[in-house]
Amino acid sequence: MISLNRELIEHIISNSVNDDLLRGQFGLEKENVRVDEEGKLALTPHPKAFGSKTENPYIQTDFSESQIEMITPTFSSIEETYHFLEALQDIVSLELIEQGEYLWPSSNPPMLPKETEIPIAKMDDPIADEYRHELADKYGRKRQLLSGIHYNFSFDEKLLRKLYDLQNGLETYKEFKDGLYFRVARNLLRYRWLLIYLTGASPVFDKTYIERCVSLGQSEDNISYYFPNMNSLRNSVCGYRNAKPYAVSYHSVNDYVHDLTELIHTNELLSVKEFYSPVRIKTAKGIDPLQELLEDGVAYLELRFLDLNPLHKVGISKETMQFIHLFILLMLLKVDEPFEKEDQQLANLNHDQLIMNSIDAFHKDQENCIPMKNVAIRCMDEMRVMVELLFPKAQEFLDILDGEKQKILNADLSFSSIVKSQIQTSSYREYHLDKAKEYAQESARTGYRFAGFEDLELSTQLLLKAAVKRGIRFTLMDREENFLLLSQGNHQEYVKQATKTSLDSYSTVLIMENKIITKAVLSQHGIRVPSGEAFHSLDEAISSYDTYSGKSIVIKPKSTNFGLGITIFNREFSKDDMLRAFEMAFTHDKTVLLEEFVTGREYRFLVMGDEVVGILHRVPANVVGDGIHTIEQLVHHKNKDPLRGRGYKTPLEKIQLGEAEEMFLKNHSMKWNDIPQPGEVVYLRENSNISTGGDSIDFTDDIPFSYKQLAIQAAKAARATFCGVDMMIENIQEEASDINYSIIEINFNPAIHIHCYPYIGKNRLANEKILDLLFG
Repeated sequence: MISLNRELIEHIISNSVNDDLLRGQFGLEKENVRVDEEGKLALTPHPKAFGSKTENPYIQTDFSESQIEMITPTFSSIEETYHFLEALQDIVSLELIEQGEYLWPSSNPPMLPKETEIPIAKMDDPIADEYRHELADKYGRKRQLLSGIHYNFSFDEKLLRKLYDLQNGLETYKEFKDGLYFRVARNLLRYRWLLIYLTGASPVFDKTYIERCVSLGQSEDNISYYFPNMNSLRNSVCGYRNAKPYAVSYHSVNDYVHDLTELIHTNELLSVKEFYSPVRIKTAKGIDPLQELLEDGVAYLELRFLDLNPLHKVGISKETMQFIHLFILLMLLKVDEPFEKEDQQLANLNHDQLIMNSIDAFHKDQENCIPMKNVAIRCMDEMRVMVELLFPKAQEFLDILDGEKQKILNADLSFSSIVKSQIQTSSYREYHLDKAKEYAQESARTGYRFAGFEDLELSTQLLLKAAVKRGIRFTLMDREENFLLLSQGNHQEYVKQATKTSLDSYSTVLIMENKIITKAVLSQHGIRVPSGEAFHSLDEAISSYDTYSGKSIVIKPKSTNFGLGITIFNREFSKDDMLRAFEMAFTHDKTVLLEEFVTGREYRFLVMGDEVVGILHRVPANVVGDGIHTIEQLVHHKNKDPLRGRGYKTPLEKIQLGEAEEMFLKNHSMKWNDIPQPGEVVYLRENSNISTGGDSIDFTDDIPFSYKQLAIQAAKAARATFCGVDMMIENIQEEASDINYSIIEINFNPAIHIHCYPYIGKNRLANEKILDLLFG
């Protein structure tokens, strides 16, 4: 029976090493097969959008061309790791939706064609291609399509150093570290059956799976097959394991390497990669694992027996990940036990007993044969003691343990039982296809966000998603500033806020930032801009009231972005109104511009390189009356839209109820408590910036090329690669002329999310265009 090493735990507590136990490095690798609209295995090639199958560090293929593998970087927290996997799921799902495909959410394969029709991945590497074909011949292609999650974990290096310093042995640090990992691996292998019970979620399989397994199974509909008590086909004899069990020594690195080398030399294994142990000893590089083990030692452990859980979108929950971490700590802190060849055979036997007979099976060791449920309860009780001793304030851990214990006490609460009962209301195919489509739709609904990085500006999130999709690595240099380092091979690019890159010079940014200079540069190139003048003090500015009274004007700071500090008067205004407008503008800059108000509709042209990537008409912040609610109430209701937020982290911004909006209403003889008529559109601002609550409508395909040429010409005048050109156009049905347009601004940091996710219109993939220009 499992028991804690109380002496070790007391040693840890007395030396205040408790919290270090919770630190570590976490990573996940997840396989999913692709399916079509009918739930059949997709026979299409690995999507080109994901770039090289071997060089993309995040999205690759596994055995089959139809099998995608998603790989997270290593993170120091479970939260970060989980969210990155969620982001990968979203990225892949959005791409697959475009070609009518989905990620199959079960470890067990979908409806399969004939064995020979299952496409083996083409890796453009003769050695890798040959290896996959050898596996296909040895194990069969259908078996190779079984998918799952690999949970990668390493202890915090500071923790290992502290534990090393606490022990009084004569071994080197490398020997100590290797010994610790091997001890944990031995214990995980011995008690893996419990984790398989608690995470198993593949109890049912399709009739097109391996014929021998189907013939042994049971079915009520001749489509969905199962074994009465089996919770994980993938971990069963019908799953993916070596042709026969191989016992290798886990006593030391040297013994382990010796035994694996012998299996390879005797042609029992094609390579070390074919050693499908449920727990793998891993090295940092993984190029020549056995030699690296001898030279550099163990880097981390890989748990390979976790099923995809169709009850969760990404195939695993944060709670399950946390429980596995606690289980690993138990394996570290329990009393060590021998793990010789006979013990490995018993561990394999317990594994299979659990698979076929569930938690009601009997657990066997060298001396006893007792119900697995009793051993499992003892294990959970010891974990609870461990948590209470080491982490007395961590109630969330105790809640997780209580939830897992309930699955042991009541098998109907296990994942496999829930999945099996839900399948019984439909069929294996229908149930998982519905889940696949549901999760794809969920990814589509929030496709604009990068899970785990929602604190970044939305344009930055979108750029990161595009980078991950094509395999460009990223580092957050300054999270608060949205400052990134993108790298692909030896090519590196520093990017701030998505569009501030090395392709635009400092002087270019200064030209666009300074509205006076912008107008001068554009005028020199024969481009029409509004007339006006600049003021440097409030007294000087307000003295111009008599000159401009009765005219349509715009008041704005000399250097501004996102529409801040701008007021538009296109009808009668008082001197006090003008004073307040100037006061607002002067809070943003020492110089304020007064310009003629140019008639027409305003359009934002997003210029990237020599191309207009997108054009939006931005409708000023507005509400539509219903004859019941006040303007203020309608604003609050419209702001409840989940696509609206604050701080440029959602496609649309919430409408503000500030001084500028109140002044606009006053100029139109309206107040916040007025009740508009049904269908009446009430505008709250003259300027149409999305940042102030406006709506974005895509016009890229509707505006004549002559206006696009003007926008590109304006960008070139400022020598800008990335910019937003704001243009007033009288009538887009007419070609551009000297009198029917005016460029009112060039923005040096244009938001790209409004072109990727417009209020009305299609995604113009501006994030992809940035990478095209940066990386070719």
